[in-house]
Amino acid sequence: MSIKLLAVELYRAQTKVNQLEAQLAQAPANQQETISEKLREAKEELRLLRNMLEGAKAPLPFRTNHNQLKREI
Repeated sequence: MSIKLLAVELYRAQTKVNQLEAQLAQAPANQQETISEKLREAKEELRLLRNMLEGAKAPLPFRTNHNQLKREI
């Protein structure tokens, strides 16, 4: 998945978390447990997407070492 697509999915997931947090704040007591579970799942998805995006942006160690070795020769 490209960085651009990851960023779009990250935005979508963040929006979903914000909406669920707002719903939870206004929900009656009998619906709070259901919304809390959905919010927990949405936060987990958000965390995974953030980690994927950070991993996609980080340089790979073997590329860095290869480039450094190339320069030394």
